[in-house]
Amino acid sequence: MPTTGIVDNVMAEYIAGGVAKAAEDGASAVVVELNTPGGALDATSRITSSLLEADVPTIVWVAPSGSRAASAGTFVTLSANLAFMAEGTNIGAATPVNSTGEDIEGDLGVKVRNDAIANITAIAEARGRNVEWAVATVAEGKSSPASEAVSAGAVDGIANTIDEVLDQSTGRTVSVAGSEVVLDLADADVRDLSMNPLQSFLHLLSDPNVAFILFTIGFYGLLFELQNPNFVTGILGALAIILAFVGFGSLPLNVAGLLLIGLAIVLFILEATVTSHGLLTVGGLIAFALGASALYTAPGSPTAPDVTVALPLIVGMTLVTGLVMGTIAFVAMRSRRMKPSPGLVGSDAPRAGTLGEVHRPLAPIGSVYAVGEEWTARAAGGRQIERGTAVRVVSLDGLVVVVEPVDEVAGDTGPTASGDPAPAGSRS
Repeated sequence: MPTTGIVDNVMAEYIAGGVAKAAEDGASAVVVELNTPGGALDATSRITSSLLEADVPTIVWVAPSGSRAASAGTFVTLSANLAFMAEGTNIGAATPVNSTGEDIEGDLGVKVRNDAIANITAIAEARGRNVEWAVATVAEGKSSPASEAVSAGAVDGIANTIDEVLDQSTGRTVSVAGSEVVLDLADADVRDLSMNPLQSFLHLLSDPNVAFILFTIGFYGLLFELQNPNFVTGILGALAIILAFVGFGSLPLNVAGLLLIGLAIVLFILEATVTSHGLLTVGGLIAFALGASALYTAPGSPTAPDVTVALPLIVGMTLVTGLVMGTIAFVAMRSRRMKPSPGLVGSDAPRAGTLGEVHRPLAPIGSVYAVGEEWTARAAGGRQIERGTAVRVVSLDGLVVVVEPVDEVAGDTGPTASGDPAPAGSRS
Protein backbone atom coordinates (compact mmCIF):
# COMPACT_ATOMS: atom_id res chain seq x y z
CA MET A 1 0.00 0.00 0.00
CA PRO A 2 1.94 3.06 -1.22
CA THR A 3 1.08 5.87 1.21
CA THR A 4 2.56 9.29 0.53
CA GLY A 5 1.71 12.82 1.62
CA ILE A 6 -0.25 14.48 4.40
CA VAL A 7 -2.02 12.17 6.84
CA ASP A 8 -5.67 13.08 6.28
CA ASN A 9 -9.04 11.36 6.42
CA VAL A 10 -8.62 10.11 2.86
CA MET A 11 -5.39 8.33 3.82
CA ALA A 12 -7.06 6.99 6.96
CA GLU A 13 -9.95 5.60 4.90
CA TYR A 14 -7.50 4.11 2.41
CA ILE A 15 -5.37 2.34 5.04
CA ALA A 16 -8.34 1.15 7.10
CA GLY A 17 -10.02 -0.20 3.97
CA GLY A 18 -6.81 -1.83 2.75
CA VAL A 19 -6.18 -3.57 6.07
CA ALA A 20 -9.78 -4.83 6.18
CA LYS A 21 -9.58 -6.11 2.60
CA ALA A 22 -6.26 -7.87 3.29
CA ALA A 23 -7.83 -9.66 6.27
CA GLU A 24 -10.91 -10.55 4.25
CA ASP A 25 -8.79 -11.97 1.41
CA GLY A 26 -6.70 -14.02 3.82
CA ALA A 27 -3.44 -12.19 3.07
CA SER A 28 -0.33 -13.26 4.96
CA ALA A 29 0.43 -9.63 5.84
CA VAL A 30 -0.19 -6.05 4.71
CA VAL A 31 2.73 -3.69 4.05
CA VAL A 32 2.20 0.09 4.23
CA GLU A 33 4.92 1.97 2.33
CA LEU A 34 5.01 5.29 4.21
CA ASN A 35 6.36 8.75 3.41
CA THR A 36 4.69 11.59 5.30
CA PRO A 37 5.49 14.90 7.03
CA GLY A 38 2.54 14.36 9.39
CA GLY A 39 -1.12 15.27 9.39
CA ALA A 40 -4.42 15.52 11.22
CA LEU A 41 -4.77 14.11 14.74
CA ASP A 42 -8.11 12.40 14.13
CA ALA A 43 -6.86 10.73 10.95
CA THR A 44 -3.70 9.60 12.76
CA SER A 45 -5.76 8.06 15.56
CA ARG A 46 -7.89 6.18 13.05
CA ILE A 47 -4.83 4.77 11.28
CA THR A 48 -3.10 3.69 14.50
CA SER A 49 -6.30 2.00 15.65
CA SER A 50 -6.59 0.18 12.31
CA LEU A 51 -3.04 -1.13 12.62
CA LEU A 52 -3.25 -2.05 16.32
CA GLU A 53 -6.58 -3.86 15.94
CA ALA A 54 -5.92 -5.47 12.55
CA ASP A 55 -6.86 -9.12 11.97
CA VAL A 56 -3.83 -9.50 9.71
CA PRO A 57 -0.10 -8.91 10.43
CA THR A 58 0.82 -5.31 9.63
CA ILE A 59 4.17 -3.93 8.47
CA VAL A 60 5.09 -0.26 7.97
CA TRP A 61 8.01 0.37 5.61
CA VAL A 62 9.36 3.96 5.53
CA ALA A 63 10.56 4.22 1.93
CA PRO A 64 11.96 5.04 -0.57
CA SER A 65 15.29 6.60 0.33
CA GLY A 66 14.81 10.26 1.23
CA SER A 67 11.39 9.66 2.76
CA ARG A 68 10.39 10.37 6.35
CA ALA A 69 7.90 9.33 8.98
CA ALA A 70 7.64 12.64 10.81
CA SER A 71 5.08 13.73 13.40
CA ALA A 72 2.00 11.59 12.65
CA GLY A 73 4.23 9.21 10.72
CA THR A 74 6.03 8.31 13.95
CA PHE A 75 2.79 7.19 15.59
CA VAL A 76 1.77 5.24 12.48
CA THR A 77 5.13 3.47 12.15
CA LEU A 78 5.25 2.40 15.79
CA SER A 79 1.69 1.01 15.55
CA ALA A 80 2.54 -1.76 13.11
CA ASN A 81 3.58 -5.29 14.12
CA LEU A 82 6.86 -4.76 12.30
CA ALA A 83 8.55 -1.58 11.08
CA PHE A 84 11.38 -1.18 8.58
CA MET A 85 13.12 1.85 7.09
CA ALA A 86 15.06 2.32 3.88
CA GLU A 87 18.51 3.86 4.02
CA GLY A 88 18.42 7.65 3.93
CA THR A 89 15.08 7.93 5.75
CA ASN A 90 14.26 9.40 9.16
CA ILE A 91 11.58 9.19 11.83
CA GLY A 92 10.51 11.30 14.82
CA ALA A 93 10.00 15.01 15.60
CA ALA A 94 6.58 14.75 17.26
CA THR A 95 6.76 17.61 19.78
CA PRO A 96 3.49 19.56 20.19
CA VAL A 97 3.89 23.30 19.57
CA ASN A 98 1.55 26.21 18.97
CA SER A 99 0.71 27.89 15.67
CA THR A 100 3.85 30.05 15.79
CA GLY A 101 6.16 27.09 16.30
CA GLU A 102 6.82 27.87 19.96
CA ASP A 103 6.23 25.67 22.98
CA ILE A 104 2.67 25.68 24.30
CA GLU A 105 2.84 27.44 27.65
CA GLY A 106 0.86 26.90 30.85
CA ASP A 107 -1.57 24.18 31.80
CA LEU A 108 -2.66 23.69 28.18
CA GLY A 109 0.91 22.93 27.15
CA VAL A 110 1.29 20.41 29.94
CA LYS A 111 -2.01 18.76 29.03
CA VAL A 112 -1.23 18.47 25.32
CA ARG A 113 2.29 17.18 25.92
CA ASN A 114 1.20 14.62 28.52
CA ASP A 115 -1.59 13.35 26.28
CA ALA A 116 0.81 12.88 23.37
CA ILE A 117 3.36 11.15 25.60
CA ALA A 118 0.73 8.81 27.01
CA ASN A 119 -0.49 7.96 23.52
CA ILE A 120 2.90 7.14 22.05
CA THR A 121 3.91 5.26 25.23
CA ALA A 122 0.85 3.03 24.94
CA ILE A 123 1.61 2.32 21.29
CA ALA A 124 5.29 1.54 21.96
CA GLU A 125 4.40 -0.78 24.85
CA ALA A 126 1.77 -2.58 22.79
CA ARG A 127 4.31 -3.29 20.05
CA GLY A 128 7.29 -3.94 22.33
CA ARG A 129 9.30 -0.96 21.12
CA ASN A 130 11.70 1.38 22.92
CA VAL A 131 9.39 3.47 25.09
CA GLU A 132 12.13 5.89 26.13
CA TRP A 133 12.96 6.70 22.52
CA ALA A 134 9.29 7.05 21.62
CA VAL A 135 8.69 9.47 24.49
CA ALA A 136 11.74 11.50 23.45
CA THR A 137 10.22 12.15 20.00
CA VAL A 138 7.37 13.97 21.75
CA ALA A 139 9.07 15.43 24.82
CA GLU A 140 12.26 16.52 23.07
CA GLY A 141 11.34 16.54 19.39
CA LYS A 142 13.87 13.78 18.77
CA SER A 143 14.34 12.62 15.18
CA SER A 144 16.50 9.68 14.15
CA PRO A 145 17.91 8.38 10.86
CA ALA A 146 17.20 4.77 9.97
CA SER A 147 20.40 3.34 11.48
CA GLU A 148 19.86 5.11 14.80
CA ALA A 149 16.20 4.09 14.93
CA VAL A 150 17.20 0.45 14.47
CA SER A 151 19.90 0.69 17.17
CA ALA A 152 17.42 2.29 19.55
CA GLY A 153 14.88 -0.48 19.03
CA ALA A 154 12.34 1.87 17.50
CA VAL A 155 12.08 -0.10 14.26
CA ASP A 156 12.99 -3.66 13.33
CA GLY A 157 15.52 -3.23 10.55
CA ILE A 158 16.72 -1.52 7.40
CA ALA A 159 15.20 -2.65 4.09
CA ASN A 160 15.68 -0.94 0.74
CA THR A 161 13.30 -3.10 -1.30
CA ILE A 162 10.02 -4.86 -0.71
CA ASP A 163 11.80 -8.21 -1.10
CA GLU A 164 14.13 -7.27 1.75
CA VAL A 165 11.09 -6.36 3.86
CA LEU A 166 9.54 -9.78 3.25
CA ASP A 167 12.80 -11.64 3.83
CA GLN A 168 13.47 -9.88 7.15
CA SER A 169 9.86 -10.41 8.27
CA THR A 170 9.90 -14.14 7.62
CA GLY A 171 10.27 -16.18 10.80
CA ARG A 172 9.29 -13.33 13.15
CA THR A 173 6.50 -13.89 15.65
CA VAL A 174 3.87 -11.16 15.96
CA SER A 175 0.65 -10.76 17.91
CA VAL A 176 -2.49 -10.53 15.79
CA ALA A 177 -5.92 -10.25 17.44
CA GLY A 178 -4.56 -11.79 20.64
CA SER A 179 -2.87 -14.74 18.91
CA GLU A 180 0.79 -15.35 18.14
CA VAL A 181 1.54 -15.69 14.44
CA VAL A 182 4.84 -16.74 12.84
CA LEU A 183 5.28 -14.93 9.54
CA ASP A 184 6.24 -16.86 6.42
CA LEU A 185 6.55 -14.33 3.61
CA ALA A 186 9.57 -15.69 1.72
CA ASP A 187 7.50 -16.79 -1.31
CA ALA A 188 4.56 -14.43 -0.81
CA ASP A 189 2.79 -13.03 -3.86
CA VAL A 190 2.98 -9.23 -3.65
CA ARG A 191 -0.14 -7.30 -4.70
CA ASP A 192 -0.18 -3.52 -4.99
CA LEU A 193 -3.34 -1.95 -3.54
CA SER A 194 -3.38 1.72 -4.55
CA MET A 195 -5.94 4.44 -3.84
CA ASN A 196 -8.90 4.55 -6.18
CA PRO A 197 -9.10 7.59 -8.54
CA LEU A 198 -11.43 9.54 -6.23
CA GLN A 199 -9.24 8.92 -3.19
CA SER A 200 -6.13 9.90 -5.17
CA PHE A 201 -7.76 13.16 -6.28
CA LEU A 202 -9.01 14.11 -2.83
CA HIS A 203 -5.67 13.20 -1.25
CA LEU A 204 -3.83 15.27 -3.86
CA LEU A 205 -5.71 18.35 -2.65
CA SER A 206 -3.95 18.08 0.73
CA ASP A 207 -0.57 18.69 -0.93
CA PRO A 208 0.49 22.18 0.30
CA ASN A 209 1.72 23.21 -3.16
CA VAL A 210 -1.38 21.93 -4.96
CA ALA A 211 -3.67 23.75 -2.52
CA PHE A 212 -1.73 26.99 -3.08
CA ILE A 213 -1.86 26.60 -6.87
CA LEU A 214 -5.61 25.98 -6.80
CA PHE A 215 -6.18 29.03 -4.62
CA THR A 216 -4.10 31.19 -6.96
CA ILE A 217 -5.88 29.88 -10.06
CA GLY A 218 -9.17 30.54 -8.29
CA PHE A 219 -8.47 34.20 -7.71
CA TYR A 220 -7.25 34.50 -11.33
CA GLY A 221 -10.62 33.20 -12.43
CA LEU A 222 -12.54 35.65 -10.23
CA LEU A 223 -10.32 38.52 -11.37
CA PHE A 224 -10.97 37.75 -15.04
CA GLU A 225 -14.69 37.42 -14.31
CA LEU A 226 -14.72 40.94 -12.87
CA GLN A 227 -12.80 42.30 -15.85
CA ASN A 228 -14.82 40.46 -18.48
CA PRO A 229 -18.06 38.92 -17.14
CA ASN A 230 -18.67 35.55 -18.78
CA PHE A 231 -19.65 33.23 -15.88
CA VAL A 232 -17.22 30.51 -17.05
CA THR A 233 -14.05 31.93 -15.46
CA GLY A 234 -16.03 32.95 -12.38
CA ILE A 235 -17.47 29.46 -11.87
CA LEU A 236 -14.14 27.75 -12.51
CA GLY A 237 -12.40 30.21 -10.20
CA ALA A 238 -14.88 29.61 -7.40
CA LEU A 239 -14.56 25.83 -7.86
CA ALA A 240 -10.76 26.05 -7.65
CA ILE A 241 -10.96 28.08 -4.42
CA ILE A 242 -13.41 25.57 -2.89
CA LEU A 243 -11.07 22.69 -3.75
CA ALA A 244 -8.15 24.67 -2.28
CA PHE A 245 -10.01 25.02 1.02
CA VAL A 246 -10.69 21.27 0.99
CA GLY A 247 -6.92 20.85 0.97
CA PHE A 248 -6.38 23.60 3.56
CA GLY A 249 -8.57 21.59 5.93
CA SER A 250 -5.77 19.01 6.31
CA LEU A 251 -2.98 21.57 6.54
CA PRO A 252 -1.82 23.98 9.29
CA LEU A 253 -3.25 27.03 7.52
CA ASN A 254 -2.01 30.45 8.63
CA VAL A 255 -4.87 32.96 8.47
CA ALA A 256 -2.39 35.87 8.27
CA GLY A 257 -0.89 34.41 5.09
CA LEU A 258 -4.36 33.93 3.61
CA LEU A 259 -5.28 37.55 4.44
CA LEU A 260 -2.13 38.81 2.74
CA ILE A 261 -3.09 36.97 -0.44
CA GLY A 262 -6.61 38.39 -0.07
CA LEU A 263 -5.12 41.90 0.19
CA ALA A 264 -3.15 41.22 -2.98
CA ILE A 265 -6.38 40.30 -4.78
CA VAL A 266 -8.03 43.56 -3.65
CA LEU A 267 -5.05 45.61 -4.87
CA PHE A 268 -5.10 43.83 -8.23
CA ILE A 269 -8.82 44.57 -8.65
CA LEU A 270 -8.26 48.24 -7.77
CA GLU A 271 -5.44 48.45 -10.32
CA ALA A 272 -7.95 48.07 -13.11
CA THR A 273 -10.15 50.93 -11.82
CA VAL A 274 -7.75 53.37 -10.15
CA THR A 275 -4.94 55.30 -11.82
CA SER A 276 -1.91 54.19 -9.78
CA HIS A 277 0.71 53.86 -12.54
CA GLY A 278 1.40 50.29 -11.44
CA LEU A 279 1.95 51.00 -7.73
CA LEU A 280 -1.04 48.92 -6.69
CA THR A 281 0.28 46.01 -8.75
CA VAL A 282 3.68 46.24 -7.07
CA GLY A 283 2.04 46.34 -3.64
CA GLY A 284 -0.16 43.40 -4.59
CA LEU A 285 2.80 41.33 -5.74
CA ILE A 286 4.65 41.98 -2.47
CA ALA A 287 1.57 40.99 -0.45
CA PHE A 288 1.10 37.92 -2.66
CA ALA A 289 4.69 36.70 -2.19
CA LEU A 290 4.62 37.32 1.58
CA GLY A 291 1.25 35.60 1.90
CA ALA A 292 2.45 32.55 -0.01
CA SER A 293 5.56 32.33 2.18
CA ALA A 294 3.47 32.49 5.36
CA LEU A 295 0.50 30.45 4.13
CA TYR A 296 1.22 27.56 6.49
CA THR A 297 2.22 27.67 10.14
CA ALA A 298 4.45 25.43 12.20
CA PRO A 299 2.61 22.29 13.36
CA GLY A 300 0.26 22.85 16.28
CA SER A 301 -0.02 19.24 17.44
CA PRO A 302 2.32 16.24 17.71
CA THR A 303 0.87 14.79 14.52
CA ALA A 304 0.57 17.95 12.38
CA PRO A 305 2.85 18.29 9.34
CA ASP A 306 5.63 20.85 9.03
CA VAL A 307 4.99 22.12 5.50
CA THR A 308 5.62 25.21 3.38
CA VAL A 309 4.97 26.31 -0.18
CA ALA A 310 8.02 25.47 -2.30
CA LEU A 311 10.18 28.55 -2.94
CA PRO A 312 10.48 27.95 -6.72
CA LEU A 313 6.67 27.77 -6.88
CA ILE A 314 6.33 31.08 -5.00
CA VAL A 315 8.78 32.77 -7.35
CA GLY A 316 7.14 31.29 -10.44
CA MET A 317 3.57 32.17 -9.45
CA THR A 318 4.62 35.68 -8.42
CA LEU A 319 6.27 36.25 -11.81
CA VAL A 320 3.24 34.92 -13.66
CA THR A 321 0.92 37.08 -11.57
CA GLY A 322 3.15 40.09 -12.20
CA LEU A 323 3.01 39.46 -15.95
CA VAL A 324 -0.79 39.12 -15.93
CA MET A 325 -1.32 42.20 -13.79
CA GLY A 326 1.25 44.19 -15.74
CA THR A 327 -0.72 43.46 -18.91
CA ILE A 328 -4.00 44.46 -17.26
CA ALA A 329 -2.47 47.66 -15.87
CA PHE A 330 -1.01 48.54 -19.28
CA VAL A 331 -4.32 48.01 -21.05
CA ALA A 332 -6.17 50.02 -18.38
CA MET A 333 -3.72 52.95 -18.64
CA ARG A 334 -3.88 52.87 -22.43
CA SER A 335 -7.68 52.89 -22.47
CA ARG A 336 -7.77 55.90 -20.12
CA ARG A 337 -5.49 57.86 -22.46
CA MET A 338 -7.49 57.10 -25.59
CA LYS A 339 -9.38 60.04 -27.04
CA PRO A 340 -13.09 59.58 -27.60
CA SER A 341 -14.26 58.92 -31.15
CA PRO A 342 -15.19 62.00 -33.22
CA GLY A 343 -18.58 63.32 -32.31
CA LEU A 344 -18.69 61.43 -29.00
CA VAL A 345 -18.45 63.44 -25.82
CA GLY A 346 -17.26 61.81 -22.60
CA SER A 347 -19.78 59.35 -21.26
CA ASP A 348 -22.74 60.73 -23.24
CA ALA A 349 -25.17 58.05 -24.27
CA PRO A 350 -24.52 56.65 -27.76
CA ARG A 351 -26.43 58.36 -30.51
CA ALA A 352 -28.58 56.64 -33.09
CA GLY A 353 -26.35 55.01 -35.69
CA THR A 354 -23.46 54.39 -33.28
CA LEU A 355 -21.86 50.97 -33.68
CA GLY A 356 -21.33 48.64 -30.73
CA GLU A 357 -20.98 45.00 -29.71
CA VAL A 358 -23.21 42.81 -27.58
CA HIS A 359 -21.54 42.16 -24.21
CA ARG A 360 -24.29 40.27 -22.41
CA PRO A 361 -26.74 38.43 -24.70
CA LEU A 362 -29.91 40.40 -25.47
CA ALA A 363 -32.84 38.17 -24.59
CA PRO A 364 -34.17 40.76 -25.19
CA ILE A 365 -32.52 42.78 -22.35
CA GLY A 366 -28.75 42.63 -21.95
CA SER A 367 -25.86 45.00 -22.50
CA VAL A 368 -23.74 46.35 -25.34
CA TYR A 369 -20.31 47.92 -25.39
CA ALA A 370 -20.31 51.25 -27.23
CA VAL A 371 -18.45 54.58 -27.05
CA GLY A 372 -16.02 53.09 -24.56
CA GLU A 373 -18.61 51.99 -21.99
CA GLU A 374 -21.10 49.25 -21.30
CA TRP A 375 -24.79 50.16 -21.66
CA THR A 376 -28.02 48.40 -20.79
CA ALA A 377 -29.56 47.48 -24.10
CA ARG A 378 -32.67 45.96 -25.65
CA ALA A 379 -33.00 44.32 -29.04
CA ALA A 380 -35.40 46.06 -31.40
CA GLY A 381 -38.50 43.97 -31.98
CA GLY A 382 -37.89 41.89 -28.85
CA ARG A 383 -35.59 39.47 -30.67
CA GLN A 384 -32.58 37.69 -29.15
CA ILE A 385 -29.04 38.67 -30.10
CA GLU A 386 -26.00 36.61 -29.06
CA ARG A 387 -22.87 37.89 -27.32
CA GLY A 388 -20.23 39.30 -29.67
CA THR A 389 -22.71 40.35 -32.39
CA ALA A 390 -22.02 43.74 -34.01
CA VAL A 391 -25.02 46.04 -33.55
CA ARG A 392 -26.15 49.56 -34.44
CA VAL A 393 -28.00 51.90 -32.07
CA VAL A 394 -31.53 52.55 -33.30
CA SER A 395 -32.82 54.79 -30.53
CA LEU A 396 -32.81 55.45 -26.79
CA ASP A 397 -35.64 54.33 -24.51
CA GLY A 398 -34.89 56.29 -21.34
CA LEU A 399 -31.57 54.83 -20.18
CA VAL A 400 -31.94 51.72 -22.34
CA VAL A 401 -30.21 51.61 -25.73
CA VAL A 402 -32.31 50.00 -28.48
CA VAL A 403 -30.17 48.20 -31.06
CA GLU A 404 -30.36 45.96 -34.07
CA PRO A 405 -27.74 43.73 -35.73
CA VAL A 406 -25.49 45.49 -38.22
CA ASP A 407 -25.88 42.73 -40.80
CA GLU A 408 -29.60 43.53 -41.02
CA VAL A 409 -28.88 47.07 -42.15
CA ALA A 410 -28.78 47.32 -45.92
CA GLY A 411 -26.27 49.62 -47.56
CA ASP A 412 -24.39 50.21 -44.30
CA THR A 413 -21.92 53.10 -44.57
CA GLY A 414 -21.42 53.45 -40.82
CA PRO A 415 -22.10 56.46 -38.62
CA THR A 416 -21.07 59.92 -39.71
CA ALA A 417 -18.09 61.61 -38.13
CA SER A 418 -20.38 63.42 -35.76
CA GLY A 419 -21.86 60.18 -34.52
CA ASP A 420 -25.21 60.86 -36.28
CA PRO A 421 -27.00 58.19 -38.26
CA ALA A 422 -25.92 57.50 -41.80
CA PRO A 423 -27.62 59.65 -44.43
CA ALA A 424 -31.23 58.99 -45.21
CA GLY A 425 -31.77 56.12 -47.55
CA SER A 426 -28.73 54.23 -46.36
CA ARG A 427 -30.84 52.00 -44.15
CA SER A 428 -33.88 50.02 -45.24
